[in-house]
Amino acid sequence: MFAAAMAGVLVTMALALFRAFAGPSLYDRILAVNSFGTATVLFIAVIGFLTGRPEFLDLGLVYALLNFIGTIAVLKLMQYGNLTGKDAEGEGEGEA
Repeated sequence: MFAAAMAGVLVTMALALFRAFAGPSLYDRILAVNSFGTATVLFIAVIGFLTGRPEFLDLGLVYALLNFIGTIAVLKLMQYGNLTGKDAEGEGEGEA
């Protein structure tokens, strides 16, 4: 049963990688990489359950946090061109 779940997660990861390389737009690629990261967290959790090592869930949580922070950073970089959230004139998001 869990081997089938692991195979399904691997297929999902392969499809997400295909979309990441062949995506028509940049945002499709970012979404595919984020989906790949989520599937990786599921894969780590399933491997931890199959091997009887619950500490793999901690690794999965750390990877999920890194995936989330990385996605937010890339989207901010695409919007502003830098990671500070300010444009070239030094104005922030809510300033006018």
